[in-house]
Amino acid sequence: MNIQQLTYIIAIDRFRHFARAAEHCRVTQPTLSTMLNRLEEELGVKIFDRSRSPVMPTETGKRIIVQARRILEEVDHLHRLAGEMSDQVEGELRLGVIPTVAPFLLPLFLQDLLDAYPKLRITINELTTGEIVVQLKSNMIDAGILATPLGQDAIREIPLYNEPFVVYRSKKLPPIRTRKNQKDLLPEDLDLDRLWLLEEGHCLRSQIAALCELKKQNRTYSNLVYEAGSIDSLKRLVDSNGGITILPALAIRDYSEEELESVQYFRHPVPARQISIVTYRHHLKERIVDVLKEEIQKKVAPILNESKPLKILEV
Repeated sequence: MNIQQLTYIIAIDRFRHFARAAEHCRVTQPTLSTMLNRLEEELGVKIFDRSRSPVMPTETGKRIIVQARRILEEVDHLHRLAGEMSDQVEGELRLGVIPTVAPFLLPLFLQDLLDAYPKLRITINELTTGEIVVQLKSNMIDAGILATPLGQDAIREIPLYNEPFVVYRSKKLPPIRTRKNQKDLLPEDLDLDRLWLLEEGHCLRSQIAALCELKKQNRTYSNLVYEAGSIDSLKRLVDSNGGITILPALAIRDYSEEELESVQYFRHPVPARQISIVTYRHHLKERIVDVLKEEIQKKVAPILNESKPLKILEV
């Protein structure tokens, strides 16, 4: 029995598919199958039922997989201790990032971080908030970047920055007029019949629904929702069909002057979301997370002016 075999069975349990597990582990499928067979022969039990599709762990296999995860966590702990004692930033960070943050935040810092720490390897997956929490608890990822607060005792939240929201409207519509003849908007100035939102499962959707008090108004979502997880697709829909949506500030950072003409701003206190790094209890990669936090804040601070009063929305 060796550490690699334990890694393989955890990958098979995660993907429930030999080819995808092998690809994840960067080995051929025959190599992965052979190593699994050797482990099962050594233990004298079947870990997976190969007759089912997708492949499923046996009852005994489930217990073995749980123990394998514990063993690998302890091995990881030893590596982290050695790395922290040497004060080097090296190893792997498995990171989950929500889709409404990833395309706008990652280009700001990722390459500079990897250039500064060449021994650091980062694996990134775009995941919803719910998926990040589940994968943190099952040790499938080490950390997540998402909107907080989550209010879960087992999840540690490390605030990174507060990101204001802005209103984006189609050029087919005139500028939104405020009810009190002010320059900047209040949520009640928005025509909710023209509002487009992301699909269920995105915290951005729930934050905007709360901001506009959609539930209090007993509004149905059937005419408001575009079933997609992409802010870019949402913007394109607004542009082509008319309407408005609400975007995080980093999403408009690279807009042209013409696109910025479609952006309007909220009155103080400006509605905003708090973006944090989250980890699960007993997390061990403290040094890597600290470096990640420093690099992100260094890049974001000059872009987001947090001198304005903000109102952080619930997730």
